[in-house]
Amino acid sequence: MIRNEKLDLKEFFEIRKEVLQTWPTGQKVSLDEGIKYHHTLPEEKSFVLAMKKAREGRKTLLQPRAGVALIEEHIKLLRYLETEGQADLLPTTIDAYTRQNRYEEAEKGIEKSKQAGISLLNGFPAVNYGVEGCRRVVENLSRPLQVRHGTPDARLLAEITLAAGFTSFEGGGISYNIPYAKRVPVEKSIRDWQYVDRLVGLYEENGVQINREPFGPLTGTLVPPCISIAVGIIEGLLALNQGVKSITLGYGQGGNIIQDMAAIKALRELAEEYFRQEGFEDFDLTTVFHQWMGGFPEDEAKAFAVIALGAIVARFSGSEKVIVKSPHEAMGIPTKEANAQGLRATRQAISLVEDQVLFKPEDLQAEVDLIKEEVRCLLNGVYQLGQGDVAAGTVAAFQAGVLDIPFAPSVYNHGKIIPMRDNEGFIRIFNKGNLPLTDEIISYHRQRLQERAKAEGRVISFEMVTDDIYAISKGKLVGRPK
Repeated sequence: MIRNEKLDLKEFFEIRKEVLQTWPTGQKVSLDEGIKYHHTLPEEKSFVLAMKKAREGRKTLLQPRAGVALIEEHIKLLRYLETEGQADLLPTTIDAYTRQNRYEEAEKGIEKSKQAGISLLNGFPAVNYGVEGCRRVVENLSRPLQVRHGTPDARLLAEITLAAGFTSFEGGGISYNIPYAKRVPVEKSIRDWQYVDRLVGLYEENGVQINREPFGPLTGTLVPPCISIAVGIIEGLLALNQGVKSITLGYGQGGNIIQDMAAIKALRELAEEYFRQEGFEDFDLTTVFHQWMGGFPEDEAKAFAVIALGAIVARFSGSEKVIVKSPHEAMGIPTKEANAQGLRATRQAISLVEDQVLFKPEDLQAEVDLIKEEVRCLLNGVYQLGQGDVAAGTVAAFQAGVLDIPFAPSVYNHGKIIPMRDNEGFIRIFNKGNLPLTDEIISYHRQRLQERAKAEGRVISFEMVTDDIYAISKGKLVGRPK
């Protein structure tokens, strides 16, 4: 059974031989050369330093998502976002074939993109380009670069991009498996991500700072805060145990301003608590707020309103970073112009409220306390099942439904919980499935949902869930009956 133990170096390097043989570009990766290269990078390209400065200066940095198939076009896209979009941090979003380790198909996508003159991949195929190609991206930009993807097995991707000079790597064994893949066992993805984090740990041991960021939004659809926070803390603990030092925990906008602010506050406080409880002291903890991940209005003006709301809540929550959306979200992959517009709209909204302090009513602390109590219930269940080991407990928790992510495709996820909004737009839990939440907590959730049902003149039903899923794209937070 998998354990939350630091990967033995001998075992790591044995696995590494196999990982680097997966695709020809892997055979050109040199850990020593990669470490030396990182030491030549200027400070302004360090993700870790940027996040530290944001925390110390109480700033909220802006980062988009972006990636195309061809190197030169990818560089042009990111340059546009750092100049016209004024992005503080830059991404390299990886294509869908690479995320599933289907490098031959990614190679064909590159060739077809060259012939067509446009990107026929929905991201950048970093593994196919190898260290040399990825380093061209790093050297042609002036902002810190992060790899954003969605890969259950990201070991080769991490080897190549970190050696190339990327200073942040996103994902985790839960957040990049359960919401993304159908048949990858939780134990396998956790083990593969222990390798990624051990690799980051090796860079750290050699004086190279690498930021790690678990993917907070999960499925991005009505995810109760307690679930995303519990998963984030687990992935943070797994990463720290492998030698990671800089960790950015994320949360996807739910829609209710008070609940979103409370979630970030609870996330930060509980992560500090659990990290120190496990004996970790030498870590840098920051947070990232993801603008609305669900359906967007097709009307650009309405889409900008959703973006602006996300920007303001990100700022009021105190998050060090916000992941920015574009007004073209409803239409698929945004153009570089639309992406830059989303960035500028976000920066303007943040600037307008940067010096303002939102009055924190009693409701905010009440929601913080509720979320903390819920997270403790889930993590206590994980620790009990793992007899104190968070890795073993996580595998067992998904088997038992003690951890359960709504609307996820994975066959290793029970998918029994039913979330919906209450009358004020807070995400509540109607059916808890096997989540180890107390009767008192569930009774409170049910009471809040009954208030909505009474106000709308209908009984609580799954129809509310579907109404809520489409509500924001139709200009409302709560999916009311017509």
